[in-house]
Amino acid sequence: MEKLLDKKTPPGKSPYLTEEQQKKLKHMILHSTPFEQGLGMAASWNTRIIQSYLQNQYGISMTRAWVNKMLYRLGLSYTRPTYTLAKGDEQKQRAFVQEMEMIKKN
Repeated sequence: MEKLLDKKTPPGKSPYLTEEQQKKLKHMILHSTPFEQGLGMAASWNTRIIQSYLQNQYGISMTRAWVNKMLYRLGLSYTRPTYTLAKGDEQKQRAFVQEMEMIKKN
């Protein structure tokens, strides 16, 4: 009777990667680029690159949706890279923003 009243949650499916593999993957994503890892010319990680890395490195086939869920479990979030002006003039940018604010108010 005690076993029937036990409300522990079931263990669920075990993860595709071991704890060590997950730590290694997270470190690699945070501290290198796909280009540095020899995974093409990409400058930033995306689910497709991670998916092919897992297939080649560990022989694990995961969908891109599961890769995204795994990234979330690892404390990472998927965002698209944005272009920034490395040589942009900050004063001109501030003046432009102020001018746009004035136009919006009118």
